[in-house]
Amino acid sequence: MAQRHGRGGSGGGRGAGGPRSGSQRSGPQRHAAAPAQREHQAGPAPNRARVREVIEPVVTGAGYDLDGLSLSRAGRRHLVRLTVDRDGGVNLDAVADVSRLVSAALDAAEAGGEVLFAGEYELQVSSPGVDRPLTLPRHWRRNVGRLVQVRAGDRQLTGRVMKADDDGVVLSVDGTDHELAYGDLGSGKIQLEFSRVEEVSDDDLAPIDGAEDYDDVDSDDDFEEDEE
Repeated sequence: MAQRHGRGGSGGGRGAGGPRSGSQRSGPQRHAAAPAQREHQAGPAPNRARVREVIEPVVTGAGYDLDGLSLSRAGRRHLVRLTVDRDGGVNLDAVADVSRLVSAALDAAEAGGEVLFAGEYELQVSSPGVDRPLTLPRHWRRNVGRLVQVRAGDRQLTGRVMKADDDGVVLSVDGTDHELAYGDLGSGKIQLEFSRVEEVSDDDLAPIDGAEDYDDVDSDDDFEEDEE
């Protein structure tokens, strides 16, 4: 299940719409804010560093980690996609709370005179999907019990994460436990098990049609407007 919150037009307020898709499970869930209604059309790419400066303190202040920030464009909408996580996981209520807080922070920044997004934008907040690589100690800790594949030196290992702390992990491979330091590991990849298929929603598997990624754009001058 997903909820939708959006900004109205001039003088409009914020409201919540009905369910969109997905289900209330332990796997990834998605919340999306409706596009802001503005009279001018999508312009240059937003400043990613500045957008992060506005968003990250709000996310961390609410007790979450900002695992990912992606800026892209689909048609004339700017897409702002956040991935948030914390110990114990992220449920629908948490996703909705973070979305409201971030939306309010973006509104406040623009009310103060900043133009973060020239044109309409859509805010999407989700928990990490199974395709998120395990690169940090907290990623491994939050996936204890899962089957993962990882390169350790010249070996490719597939095993279950039995334990994870600040120094490394214990990986059970074919019934044998291996203590591995993070420095000896590449990025881990969660292996989808048939018993866990229900944890993945359709939203996490389907790309957004027409999305144009511009995360690597360094300046507004490097971004070209789509032709009508």
